[in-house]
Amino acid sequence: MDYRPEDVLDERAARVAAELIPDGFISADSDARIIFVNRRAAELVGLPAAELEGQDVREAVDLLDGDGSSWWQTTNPWGGLAIRTGHRERLLMMRHNSREVLVTAKYLRPARGEPVSRVTVLMRDGMHRRRVEAENAAVISTVAHELRSPLTSVKGFTATLLKRWERFSDEQKRLMLETIEADADRVTRLITELLDVSRIDAGRLQIRPLPVDIELVFQRHVDRAVASGLEPDRFRIEVADDLPEVWADPDRLDQILSNLMENAIRHGDGTVTVAARPASADALAAMAAKGRGEEGVELLISDEGRGIPDEQRALVFTRFWHGSGRGSTGLGLYVVKGLVEAHGGQVLAESAPGGGAQFRLSLPSQPPDYLG
Repeated sequence: MDYRPEDVLDERAARVAAELIPDGFISADSDARIIFVNRRAAELVGLPAAELEGQDVREAVDLLDGDGSSWWQTTNPWGGLAIRTGHRERLLMMRHNSREVLVTAKYLRPARGEPVSRVTVLMRDGMHRRRVEAENAAVISTVAHELRSPLTSVKGFTATLLKRWERFSDEQKRLMLETIEADADRVTRLITELLDVSRIDAGRLQIRPLPVDIELVFQRHVDRAVASGLEPDRFRIEVADDLPEVWADPDRLDQILSNLMENAIRHGDGTVTVAARPASADALAAMAAKGRGEEGVELLISDEGRGIPDEQRALVFTRFWHGSGRGSTGLGLYVVKGLVEAHGGQVLAESAPGGGAQFRLSLPSQPPDYLG
């Protein structure tokens, strides 16, 4: 094919641009011969670009669909329908190395209905898709496991009470009903966490901030923990005298503190301290970057247990993180991070002064702009 000088310049610019994109890029001519392969495509195929250029793309990059058929034969850009302009992204596998890749194709024609003059293919590693599928499978597995235990308990105690009501004392009935209520609360909490995870991932999490009395909120959570059977001296409340006003969604703040206090009680040791103080410089800078003003409050929830190893602190707010133990869905801290950031603040995992774990979160001291 004869090139004009401007065509050569365009070809060079196209090659430079193709090397800048993160996906693999392959271009083949009207005879299905590869005329260009960028570095990423060569990495995915596993052969040098110089070795790939000039080969028949259908043989050099033999792609298989889900049933093992040749994708090139199925799509047939050079001999199929003359009105097609490309192919949407599909998960395919390369025959020679069994690597899964996400493939999108574009068919270039001089005019509608004319034979293909160029076929371009974009490829990306299919591992991301597999990771997403694995995460979805993990969600299903987690939900099934977490729901089965409380629902089995609810079903068992309910059936027993219905069949043998007269045989139990009032104290026994009360114990079984309290167990049913606790398990029902556990199911409700799991469903709430899953719904919040979906809203966080979709960017649809909404909050309705109001001014709150943080000391009263702390006291309510401590009273709730004591009512569940924990000793009062297990908890300490510290609220600074010069604390600015706190603006937060009351329901979401309760959810944040419930998760963090439950985490401190279950995985920590010694005294659990809940504290509030004026926000530090780094917290104020983070809120200012989100347009939430120049004043804020930091809440600290700490324990005196073993703490969180330094290498795991970047993981604690990811989905399904359990640390060294199990006993939870692994969604709580992920939801906490999403809720705090929805308020315009940030949450960090640190070492507590007593050596345990400390979670430090910031909240604004003024309403968002839309409230005036």
